[in-house]
Amino acid sequence: MPASRLTGALTLLAAVSLAASARAVARDTSYALLPAHSSLTYTFTQAGAANQGRFNTFTVRFDPTAGRLAVTVEMRSFDTGDSQRNRILAGKDFFDVARYPQARFTASRLIRTATGYRAVGALTLRGVTRTVAVPFTWRIADIGGRHVGLLTGRTTIRRLDFGIGRGQWRSTEWLGNAVTLHYALQLVPGH
Repeated sequence: MPASRLTGALTLLAAVSLAASARAVARDTSYALLPAHSSLTYTFTQAGAANQGRFNTFTVRFDPTAGRLAVTVEMRSFDTGDSQRNRILAGKDFFDVARYPQARFTASRLIRTATGYRAVGALTLRGVTRTVAVPFTWRIADIGGRHVGLLTGRTTIRRLDFGIGRGQWRSTEWLGNAVTLHYALQLVPGH
């Protein structure tokens, strides 16, 4: 084969390889949660005092290119650090985890803001679905030699909008209506 044809063939092969690599990178914009390095906590007011809790089991899938964010929380995994309070919150007047074992947030639109992003989508909690806007910051970092996405922020929801707090617990005299969710997530690409 003449040198010019060989050079042309190699150039074509290199171009095809680069195009395939670019398509693979473009497709590989989805990120999945690193659970051991992530937290989903919440704060609330009870009898005038600030309290907190955490969810121990949840999944997150994020595709910044497509503008998609999906979060699933296993409601049985919550913990307030108080076993009596946990039993009450797991019951029918609050989370009713036997009937509603998962909470889900699915966003299909991301809006750029002055401080980061806002994911607009549907939050389903205790069988009630509402449209919410969840603010967050997003950045890429190298941690321990690994390419990691950092998604952080907080948002406040009203528990009564989702039917959390029935009977005597519907009153906000002893238990505040506002619950603030705090999220500090590490995600890795391609999963």
